[in-house]
Amino acid sequence: DMDAFFASVEERDHPEFRGHPLVIARHPSDTGGRGVVTTANYEARKFGIHSAMSAQKAYELCPQAIFKPGDHHKYSDISKQVREVFYRYTD
Repeated sequence: DMDAFFASVEERDHPEFRGHPLVIARHPSDTGGRGVVTTANYEARKFGIHSAMSAQKAYELCPQAIFKPGDHHKYSDISKQVREVFYRYTD
């Protein structure tokens, strides 16, 4: 398990996100408040934000959070790369 993996990938690709609350979900203003949090980084979790929470609730808890829609193709590719490293060193 790689905790907050999607958020970590986004912080890797967007260093300006580091140190700020980051929520992997579409911003509630883009969805009429109907989105769901996929994950959140540790800064956002300090505000009580967690996966499966409504994006609207996450926004209410931390309106200054950065909301970033997930890119599941990218996360799948990165996950494959990580697994390949593991396979090199394990049976």
